[in-house]
Parts: sequence; structure tokens; C-alpha cells
Amino acid sequence: MIVATTIIEGAFTIAGVAMLRRRLSEKRRRSNIKSTLTLAGFVLWLFLATVFEVWTWAMLYLVLGVVTSLEEAIYFSTVNFTTLGYGDIILDHKWRLLGAFEAANGLLLFGWSTALVFVAVQWVYEHDRKLPHHRHEHDEPV
Repeated sequence: MIVATTIIEGAFTIAGVAMLRRRLSEKRRRSNIKSTLTLAGFVLWLFLATVFEVWTWAMLYLVLGVVTSLEEAIYFSTVNFTTLGYGDIILDHKWRLLGAFEAANGLLLFGWSTALVFVAVQWVYEHDRKLPHHRHEHDEPV
């Protein structure tokens, strides 16, 4: 599962970075609103990766029969992946390490996503800083 979710995160990273590079290949300065929307889109893209990763773990719980319903599997997976750990659903003794592994997996992948967001913010604002500023009447004063 850790390999599967790492592949998911990697695929979303490749696609997200490619999208950012396309947007930043423009040779003109972007408004603060467009820069913010670009970053928001990138964050939502990474959140979608997290959703897929949580669902992947949830499907494992269902296939193994350690939970009784899809809702319970998704809930349990989300609580573990985010390291929230309510403890209101507890797996049978022989499966309990799965939850701990999922929590460790989630912690690492959230770190990966956080690092990507940090880099994306740098890229977007460095891109704008390097371009010459052409004032238009609707621009804010410098």
C-alpha cells in the first residue's frame, strides 16, 4: 500500500508540476489574483491525490474484510491517513498494524505535499519578480 500511494503521489506531483511550469512559461507578469488562483488549484490538485490515497487504503480494508462498509472503510482510512486517530473504530488484533502503517504513510505524503506547495509558492512569486513590470491604469501603484 505504501508503494501504491507513493506512486499516486508521484503521478500527481509530475502532473501538477507540469501544469505549474506551463502556467509559468508565460513571459508576462500575473496579477496577484491569478497567482493565488494558480496556487489554490495546485493545492486542490494535491488534495485530490490525498483523496485517492485514502480511498486506496479504504479499498484494502474492504477487500480484507476488516471493516463492514464502504463508509466505514473511508472514514477509518481518513482518520488514520490524517493521523487524527479518533479510535472509535478499532481493527481486529491481527490487522491493527495496518492503521499504524497508514498513519505513517499519510504523515510522509502530507510532508511531500507540503514541500511541493512551498516550492510552488516560491516558483510563482519568483516568476513574477523576475519579469519586468509594465504599469497599466488598472494596476496598483508600485
